[in-house]
Amino acid sequence: MKTLKTCLSGLALSVACATASAGEVEVLHWWTSGGEAAAINVLKQEMEAAGHTWKDFAVAGGGGESAMTVLKSRAISGNPPSAAQIKGLDIQEWGELGFLSPLDEVAAAGQWDSLLPQVVSDVMKYDGHYVAVPVNVHRVNWLWANPEAFKKANVEVPTSWEQMIEIGPKLKEAGYVPLAHGGQAWQDATVFEDIALAQGPDFYRKAFVEHDEATLKGDTMIKVFNTFRKVRDLIDADASGRDWNVATSMVINGQAAMQLMGDWAKGEFTAAGKTAGTDYICAPAPGTEGMFTFNIDSLAMFQQSDDSRIEAQQDLARLVMEPKFQETFNLNKGSIPARQGMDRTPFDSCAHASMDAFTASAESGSLVPSMAHGMSTSSRVQGAIYDVVTNFFNTSDMSAEDAVDKLARAVNASL
Repeated sequence: MKTLKTCLSGLALSVACATASAGEVEVLHWWTSGGEAAAINVLKQEMEAAGHTWKDFAVAGGGGESAMTVLKSRAISGNPPSAAQIKGLDIQEWGELGFLSPLDEVAAAGQWDSLLPQVVSDVMKYDGHYVAVPVNVHRVNWLWANPEAFKKANVEVPTSWEQMIEIGPKLKEAGYVPLAHGGQAWQDATVFEDIALAQGPDFYRKAFVEHDEATLKGDTMIKVFNTFRKVRDLIDADASGRDWNVATSMVINGQAAMQLMGDWAKGEFTAAGKTAGTDYICAPAPGTEGMFTFNIDSLAMFQQSDDSRIEAQQDLARLVMEPKFQETFNLNKGSIPARQGMDRTPFDSCAHASMDAFTASAESGSLVPSMAHGMSTSSRVQGAIYDVVTNFFNTSDMSAEDAVDKLARAVNASL
């Protein structure tokens, strides 16, 4: 590791260091949409400029389920990739299994503890040691809207769920699908958690972080499910199986009026050459003004036996945290940098709003981890919630009262 320490000492990569530490990194991820592909390509270019070989291992699927299936197979067979896109408590699970490689030397040299908000750095550590590096912070509770649709229908962008349901028929009459959506479990769960968040951050935490049984099966959760079913009427009949970025394109192209999706959707607007505040509107999901559900994309580092791969892996972690990558990646991805103290000038109004909301919600206690995106709970509990939520959303023969009972029982069985 002597070469790596020498390279890191100045936090700058010389040609000599690049040559000495040249190795291959295989990166498993599911950043495959237009905006996402442009974002991850930035890191590929940075690694290649440092003299390393980038082996791209992209597995399509916006929720990452397919990628995780592939990762488990590779890891069990003793051939894990150098790095994999893993989030939230899944990082702790992989760490507990002994698959992850420590990044403490890189983190200390780069002063990660002082550059990352604690809510971010805590997720990146297992047993007190850095084992993953954050590439961004996403705000999940966003509503994306096409202003022309609202102008034509003569309605306002909704700030409550009641308003959203009320304007649905008017948007349909104006020729628009009111809400663009993809019928996949993680997308259903994204809408569901937005509705739950509108009941307040304390309710949200009790349900999706603490898994309080009384909250999961109480009257407020029944209200959430009833609202969830009404929102279903805003979605077109062809939504089943639609990828999230295809739903975003419906808003971009004027086919749909709105989409409820995290700020990775903004990467699609950016890739399409659209301007925030003019061509599209970003607003908090109805009823969630001042709240922030976070989703942190990160790369966890898997143990490698080859020295050159280890050093390339460490270089990858270092580059991810540097200002150049944090800025360029997040401009393409639609998210905000995980690294604090970044220049805000290159970022648009939606990113500024996200940065402000992140800081304010952290101070007010309304910053909460996303259940739908694997930040608030284990993959087992998340899967149990997915099953109940998506079954309810796509059938008409389950009452909200039945749904909350199933939800409580499913969560308890998965803990």
